Amino acid sequence: MRCGVFTAALLALLLGVASASAAVFGNVRGIVHDPQHRPIEGATATLHAQTSDWSATDLSNAEGEFEFPAVPVGDYVLKVTAAGFVEATQSITVLPASAPVLHFALVVEALHQKVEVSAAPEVLNTDSAATNALVNRQQIAQTPGADQTNSLAMITDFVPGAYMVHDQLHIRGGHQLTWQVDGVDVPNTNIASNVGPQFDPKDVDYIETSTGGYSAAYGNRTYGVVNVVPRTGFEYNRQGELVANYGSFGQTNDQLSFGSHTERFAYYGSLNGNRSNLGLMTPTSAVIHDFESGLGGFTDLLFNAAPSDQLRGVIAVRGDHYQIPNTPAEQAAGTRDVDTERDAFFNFSWVHTFDKRTLLTISPFYHYNRANYLGGPDDQPFVLNDDRASHYVGGQAVLSRVAGKHNARVGVEAFAQHDDTRFDLRAADASLAPLREALAPWGNTEALFFEDEFKPASWLSLTGGVRLTHYDGLLSENAANPRVGASVRVPKLAWVLHGFYGRYYQPPPLDTAAGPLLGFALHEGVGFLPLRGERDEEYEAGLTIPVHDWVLNADTFRTHARNFFDHDVLGNSNIFLPLTIQGARIFGWEATARSPKFLRRAQVHAAFSHQHAEGFGAVTGGLTDFSPPESGWFFLDHDQRNTLSTVVALTLPKRAWASTGIQYGSGFVDGDGPAHLPGHTTFDISLGKSLGENWSLALNALNVSNRRYLLDNSNTFGGTHFVAPRQVYGEVRYRFHF
Repeated sequence: MRCGVFTAALLALLLGVASASAAVFGNVRGIVHDPQHRPIEGATATLHAQTSDWSATDLSNAEGEFEFPAVPVGDYVLKVTAAGFVEATQSITVLPASAPVLHFALVVEALHQKVEVSAAPEVLNTDSAATNALVNRQQIAQTPGADQTNSLAMITDFVPGAYMVHDQLHIRGGHQLTWQVDGVDVPNTNIASNVGPQFDPKDVDYIETSTGGYSAAYGNRTYGVVNVVPRTGFEYNRQGELVANYGSFGQTNDQLSFGSHTERFAYYGSLNGNRSNLGLMTPTSAVIHDFESGLGGFTDLLFNAAPSDQLRGVIAVRGDHYQIPNTPAEQAAGTRDVDTERDAFFNFSWVHTFDKRTLLTISPFYHYNRANYLGGPDDQPFVLNDDRASHYVGGQAVLSRVAGKHNARVGVEAFAQHDDTRFDLRAADASLAPLREALAPWGNTEALFFEDEFKPASWLSLTGGVRLTHYDGLLSENAANPRVGASVRVPKLAWVLHGFYGRYYQPPPLDTAAGPLLGFALHEGVGFLPLRGERDEEYEAGLTIPVHDWVLNADTFRTHARNFFDHDVLGNSNIFLPLTIQGARIFGWEATARSPKFLRRAQVHAAFSHQHAEGFGAVTGGLTDFSPPESGWFFLDHDQRNTLSTVVALTLPKRAWASTGIQYGSGFVDGDGPAHLPGHTTFDISLGKSLGENWSLALNALNVSNRRYLLDNSNTFGGTHFVAPRQVYGEVRYRFHF
């Protein structure tokens, strides 16, 4: 019955119903006029990507208007030329679903000067209430440690309120994140059962992280939306690149990539491998039983079948193996737990341009994710094995129309999930009969959204939409979530004020306990209640200020959650099951500062967050001991008041560069609180130099001062966690032709 509902929804989607997706395209529009503000017809506008060979050209019409539909996310240079006038250029950054209008006032050629309309990139999302951070592949390659396979520094170093704790990425007080590739969801409803990466940072061209003010196109996991725009091959011309490194703890993160393109076809592929004796966060300052290794492959194929049709396919597979780190006592007792993970996804996108202002994208997808936790034979008091494999199949698309003052989108998303879970338990002293159980639950989610961005004036933008969601799994739920926002550009100052109100629904994980597993839980004094979806209400307001080519942004936000997702331990083990608590509130303010290149050498990016993450009430779903709730509010285990990340990049003479990363945290909650652990600061550095066109060398040092402090001691995966010790590694890159 549930599969029938899903099949009908998916069939409707593939027959042409547009579906919900965070678009990976923007729409670039402009008007060309002369010094008397008369439109210039026949001006040539050329848009060229700064990091690849992608380009497009258009001519202005009788009203002086030009337009580029379906522009991929990224950094571009827009050049406008016309007979009798001086060429004008502008650097711009295109973000998803943006469609502002740029103005070019051309100067008559007799003045003999070239006009730079903007010296600093203009980020084309100032009409939106969303909060975004965009990081490109050069920043990833030159930020200390950011291109390591298991690293998420490309997010935590640039996004306010983003940090790693108990081997999980948290953003704005939660760890329920939506991952996308090219704007297509890679669904994963499981919480805290995976620690392996889904993407190798070396495959990323751009990564866009949104942290609030979402349009109605977003759903599922909403504490952060991470959209990975992979490399396409347009940056290669029958070329390949070998990345090899080696360093502390016997670590290595290697990759072989290759790609090329013609005018209509581009391809990119890579193979990567990593290993280290320092894997997961350790429960003590000693590094014991902490080996990790992984292998992965990635490919991206893009074909422009016709001027109005683009086909794109992305395939990724990887496997990871982790030893669960021990304390000295656990090592002496013979504890030898491991975790093996597998992940594979495929999505195919058909992008059809009806005309310059109407775009349809249809994207079927499949995702396979597995986490297999294997307890050691000498574990005490129980030996636990938990093997969970999840299959997701579905599709999404988006139909958008830019017309006059409107930028409208409509869509629907549908996917089914099937889990295969096997749970084994035996008592080390044989006091309980061995327990073996297999569960195979099904679930499906369908969502429909409508939204429009309306610009009644050049300085005012209004957005409104609604997202309708139906979930059918171990229970059935429906949600209707409105989203409204506004942004105001202050004349002359170019400041942008924005505000937002929205509601979200996050479907629950497909986890349950039944039969012998439930019997064991009850034996341990706990039970398992059905999980319900989390329902959130968000308020946000912010201000963006450009000052002498600097961009300063500040936001204040407040999120109220019902059935807040978290996780807890099963018995005395490292196996964690999800739970929901009655409610949570997460509020605070954050700021980012991004500089231009000053003295033609240095560029600074800083991200600061001040926030509270608090919960209240009893457990309403998942693993619970049925104890009465604490009175009043209590701190969530990842509550940290202040977080600051700063990256300074320097361009040095003779094709050399240096960058530093400074990370500060005021300390996570100490146990159940209310006290917090002491504050902490780490310092990273990276030095590099290009040797000709093909070779480059780099040296990275992470946690240079080798500070070993207790990061958190919450009841989470692997117990307490210390920050990783100093790591030093060298890297060689070699680019070749084939």
